[in-house]
Amino acid sequence: MNLNIRKATPADCRAIAELTLMAGEGIPTFFWQQPGQDIIDIGAKKACSETGNFSYHNVHLAELNNEIAAMLLAYKLPEDDDTNLDELPEIIRPLIELEQCVPGSFYINMIATYPQHRGKAVGTKLLGAVDQLAKVADCELISLEVFEQNDGALRLYQRLDYNIIERRKVVPHECYPYTGDILLLTRTRRDT
Repeated sequence: MNLNIRKATPADCRAIAELTLMAGEGIPTFFWQQPGQDIIDIGAKKACSETGNFSYHNVHLAELNNEIAAMLLAYKLPEDDDTNLDELPEIIRPLIELEQCVPGSFYINMIATYPQHRGKAVGTKLLGAVDQLAKVADCELISLEVFEQNDGALRLYQRLDYNIIERRKVVPHECYPYTGDILLLTRTRRDT
């Protein structure tokens, strides 16, 4: 298996949008869906942004034999986040509230693998790059969120030494099937 991890470029924005829809648990659909417009086109345009967290600048891609297999969207959270939760759609308030629990951490927003490349440890290898990315971002703490009902992802993160430190109730919504809690997991960066 010839695996290469690289930074994304603007040419990758369509793949980023596709993978975001897979990883986003329905939330991107909530924000991107517009009558008469292709949701992937909308997502690709957003991914090509030069600013903001959802940008190709914050994406690393895993390629197998020169084909995009997976992506990692991760970045440093702000030290001071004064976002007014009341101004946000209710669906994402618990997510942002959890982010605010770990200011300045290196935040794994999402990781996704195309179905044909699952089961090849591509996601695990992408997660293996996080320590170096966190070091470059000058972050000691790495954080991520997962729906507690996403058993497979939760087991993977815990196997990689991430620990649950906080939780918030899911706001039920038609765009995703989850109930229960959203979990915030962290671990300290490893320098090798």
